Amino acid sequence: MRRFWLPVETLWWREVLRFWREKARVLGFVGSPLVFWLVIGSGFGDLAFFFPGAVTLTVMFSAVFSTMTLIEDRREGFLLSMLVSPAPRSSMVLGKTLGSATLAWLQGMILMAFGPLTGVWLSPGALAAATGVIFLISLTFTLLGFLIAWHMESTQGFHAVMNLVLFPLWMVSGSLFTPEKAHGWIRAIMLVNPLTYAQTALRRLLDPRIGAEAPGLGLCLAVMAVCALALLIAATAAARRRRSFASA
Repeated sequence: MRRFWLPVETLWWREVLRFWREKARVLGFVGSPLVFWLVIGSGFGDLAFFFPGAVTLTVMFSAVFSTMTLIEDRREGFLLSMLVSPAPRSSMVLGKTLGSATLAWLQGMILMAFGPLTGVWLSPGALAAATGVIFLISLTFTLLGFLIAWHMESTQGFHAVMNLVLFPLWMVSGSLFTPEKAHGWIRAIMLVNPLTYAQTALRRLLDPRIGAEAPGLGLCLAVMAVCALALLIAATAAARRRRSFASA
């Protein structure tokens, strides 16, 4: 067990420490949720409706783009040293993703502090539940970012692929309009979009006006957990392939 958890802890701490030493990144980390909220949130008619979507978008992008450090690790040779170490590949995947997920989760919690400005007041129990949902969103998208970054050779390619994936996922997740108001094929896409269930789970905790026709909290959490587990298995399998080792 120590052979597994020691690399996890070490890589988690490395990601946090690496972030803290980059002062420009810290400034953007703290300031971007505030700017996002003031610019976009203030121009949105229903702030309480938009708030869960703003939190989801902030966490999603922070989680995914934090994994871009994997490409830098490959260039610097650190990834190769991890791959030839006796530590299990699964501990490497978990350590890297937990570090990035922690940072994304913290950014989401910073934005959550602006909730009262929209009229969102949570009980301690609801706040604890929302904290857990935000971390699950962070972990899921960090794993997605890790899986894609593992096969990328350049940060430009990573940016292009993720922008192509993330914005459409977010726009048809219920952040801008509910599935009940959507028509035709858009509604069908929303119902199979995993981010819809993450968004609905957070909205159920933050917005009491959500209707009974939306998926229940239990179903939403189950879908999110299954997606996170599937991505963890896929990322670990990718890290174990010899082709990935050679490219590193």
